[in-house]
Amino acid sequence: MKKRILRYLIHVFGTLSVLLIVGVITLVSLNGTFDFGDNPLKLNLEKEGPYVFYETDSTLNVNYIKGNKTDGFYLDQKEYAINEDIPTSCYFPLDGSTFNFTLNSNFEIPNSTYSDNEPILAISDIESGYKTFRDFLINSKVIDKNLNWTFGKGHLVLVGDFVDRGFSTTQVLWFIYKLEQEAKKQGGYVHFIIGNHELYNFQGKFESASYKYSGVASILGKQHHNLYDENSFIGKWMTSKNTLELINGHLFAHGGIHPDFANYDISIDQVNQINRNNYRQAYFPKPEESVEQLILSNKNGICWYRGYFNDDLSQEDVAKGIDKFNAKAIVVGHTLQWNVNKLYNGKVFAIDVKHPKDYSKHWPFKKSEGLLITEGNYFQVLTNGDKKQL
Repeated sequence: MKKRILRYLIHVFGTLSVLLIVGVITLVSLNGTFDFGDNPLKLNLEKEGPYVFYETDSTLNVNYIKGNKTDGFYLDQKEYAINEDIPTSCYFPLDGSTFNFTLNSNFEIPNSTYSDNEPILAISDIESGYKTFRDFLINSKVIDKNLNWTFGKGHLVLVGDFVDRGFSTTQVLWFIYKLEQEAKKQGGYVHFIIGNHELYNFQGKFESASYKYSGVASILGKQHHNLYDENSFIGKWMTSKNTLELINGHLFAHGGIHPDFANYDISIDQVNQINRNNYRQAYFPKPEESVEQLILSNKNGICWYRGYFNDDLSQEDVAKGIDKFNAKAIVVGHTLQWNVNKLYNGKVFAIDVKHPKDYSKHWPFKKSEGLLITEGNYFQVLTNGDKKQL
């Protein structure tokens, strides 16, 4: 009897061990992680904000959340004239830090093309990780420890999906806004390229958003989609951005360029305007083929395309879309990689890596990476600022 029980236990242990090994191999092969150790500060709403809304054509309402779950929440609200510079700040609960910036309602649609031979640092898919984003920029010498811009006339390119899947969406977006203002003063640029998760938020799709923001919206007396709608300051600012840019001969898009773009007479400006006109409209395919359908498609469109990784493309196929816009190469996010790397003989640079989360730990441990383009060379930029030439 004892031998039978022992054999049974050995069998069970062996089966569980095999399942564990298979699970770990599957997790690692899919570049996935196991998250654990959530920090309760992720739901701290004291000083959360600012949440800024257009009250009338001439006034802005600036809101900060105050209080806690035990004593209740309330709003610190102030109204300002829309044409004045408004001093604001954003608080990050994890380390108790704050950064300051000034609101200005004069949004300008960015250019689609830049040519100045200044260095480019690109990073993508931060997914609401403020600390990860901030620390990477410090180590890469884009900003100093006081969060001041130190990249001179360089280009910081954010290749989409900076929202969702985390608890620091508000901090990330205002940080981008702050950096954009500071870079401009020194002749530099912050390029916020729209990805599919930004589109989700424009269109009221919040399956990937943290439940924290449903609570935030309720405290504000609004619904989740109001956080980024036409009356939201930050929503209006985000919808001024592009989905495709050509910077010093390199295309930047969250998804990529389908080879069929070569069949149409279309400019980068026109691509961006078609996308911008439809940011708040969910895509549904139509029977007829057109360049608009291709641009907006949630399979082959600029913000969605995964063909460089999932389709059996030839070097010629890949070059078609890139050559269409007279580019040397394209830099994309959207499709997860082990590391920043170059594909198709340097025609495609894939930079979506699994970044650490602000409020949780994960295994296997991941580290942020980016891509530096300078003086005709390409470097994988590691989380500590070290560089490896590609």
